[in-house]
Amino acid sequence: MLGFHNENNRCSFCGRPGSEKRVLVAGGVNNEIKICSQCVEACQQYIFNLESENGLKPIDLSDVSSPKEFKEYLDQYVVGQDYAKKVLSVAVYNHYKRMASLNSDSLPKYEEENSDVKIEKSNVLLIGPTGSGKTLLAKTLAQKLNVPFAIADATTLTEAGYVGEDVENVLLKLINAADGNIQAAERGIIFIDEIDKIGRKSENTSITRDVSGEGVQQALLKIIEGTVASVPPQGGRKHPNQDMLEIDTTNILFILGGAFVGIDKIIEQRIAGKSMGFGGNVGTMDEAQKMELLNQCTPDDLVKFGLIPEIIGRMPITVALKELTKADLTRILTEPKNSIIKQLQASFAIDDLELEFTPEALEEIADIAIRQKTGARGLRSICEKLLMDLMYEAPSIKGKKKFTVTKEIVQAGKVSASESLLLGSRQTA
Repeated sequence: MLGFHNENNRCSFCGRPGSEKRVLVAGGVNNEIKICSQCVEACQQYIFNLESENGLKPIDLSDVSSPKEFKEYLDQYVVGQDYAKKVLSVAVYNHYKRMASLNSDSLPKYEEENSDVKIEKSNVLLIGPTGSGKTLLAKTLAQKLNVPFAIADATTLTEAGYVGEDVENVLLKLINAADGNIQAAERGIIFIDEIDKIGRKSENTSITRDVSGEGVQQALLKIIEGTVASVPPQGGRKHPNQDMLEIDTTNILFILGGAFVGIDKIIEQRIAGKSMGFGGNVGTMDEAQKMELLNQCTPDDLVKFGLIPEIIGRMPITVALKELTKADLTRILTEPKNSIIKQLQASFAIDDLELEFTPEALEEIADIAIRQKTGARGLRSICEKLLMDLMYEAPSIKGKKKFTVTKEIVQAGKVSASESLLLGSRQTA
């Protein structure tokens, strides 16, 4: 087998001449048959599509990470929330087990003897304040998985027939994540954020249509429970004549997340006067008491908040995420592999500037995020605003530079112009 990249040889498939970008590989008795690199790629895609049509390779549990390995991976990118990470790791692993159980060749002896036993999926509901890491957990988990994973926002959804996105668009995101492979998408995972924002306005059934609240919950119910849904490949009603994609949602794992602001007061009212002793104001509780309170959340509490009982029944696992403390936020700034400080340092390094933060500066940034009640989500905006003048000045100053962010600079809220200009005197050899 020989390789060519000159114009004197042509591909036997497409007829185009060889070049540095179109390398030809020859084969046969006298190397009379040649194929170019681009035709090889086209053949690979054709074979992949053909295999997809004929069925996917079954999941083998021996190739799947254990719950401990999933959690160890999450620990590298997400600070704190150990219980939530443990719950998600177990849920994802169990999802793989369900997929593996569909392969009769890999069934353990117990299931061979009890073939009537079917493992049901256990969808997960995450409850936690804004900035506590719900979306980050989902995104980080997606990096580790080898099944399609999609993240959707419940606030954009409306009941069918109204302006907004249909719930089927959630499934379209998963199909796109699977590169259009329906069979792969049918064993994927969907994370729906801001689920609390579609709670109905009160426990009483409204006489008017709640098209972005209870109506969306009713529409989500059928796909979470399991149904064969018709999905518009181009999204929604803008192309009414398009052919629909059919997808079975029975084996799709759903993870729902929301801040559920105010649900702690609902729980407190329910258990006030009981032996647990939660009779005081929620605002006076310490973090441990708040976590214990949220972990006592019952389906009735969620119904009072605005979720319909049917959708709660499809979410058997409920886990509360704790509000991040000052120590947690300080660690988030520096410890994760993709931490905010590491990103900023890498960005400034391109301009030959070495950026440092004192420990006191990091603690002050964490304090500001706590006062603003933005959690980890607000850390980036605080840092970006703080270093805006530095970002403006640094590229104009040639040579290697170094700048240290102190507590005083953080308290001032920005790097002053005079401090930025001092960069010129801080250049190093």
